[in-house]
Amino acid sequence: MAKKKTEPVNVRKIQRQANGSTTVVLPADLVRELGWKDGQKVVVRKRGASVAIEQLRK
Repeated sequence: MAKKKTEPVNVRKIQRQANGSTTVVLPADLVRELGWKDGQKVVVRKRGASVAIEQLRK
């Protein structure tokens, strides 16, 4: 039987959607740990060569 390639757990691919949007899927355990829910709004900010995703503060 062939061995499955082992990749780092939190490596994600960028996916292009049919409507032109771009998606990156977050690990479910990370979303649970942060207490985020479906439909919740988040803020996406560029920080140098990185991106930060933060919970929207009211």
